Amino acid sequence: MGKLSTFIAHAKAEIHKVIFPTKVQVRQAFLAVVLVVTVISIFLALVDFLMSSIVSSVL
Repeated sequence: MGKLSTFIAHAKAEIHKVIFPTKVQVRQAFLAVVLVVTVISIFLALVDFLMSSIVSSVL
């Protein structure tokens, strides 16, 4: 039982050290992820279109 209570005490101490992001930081990170995913998706769509055009013109 002593090990469990020690573990819980250490876990509580570690939780108090955690710095949670603010709403502004979460919003900025969300927008950054959406922007990067959108840009990469558009790039891959253009590459796919170009490759399919090249393959269809050769065949």
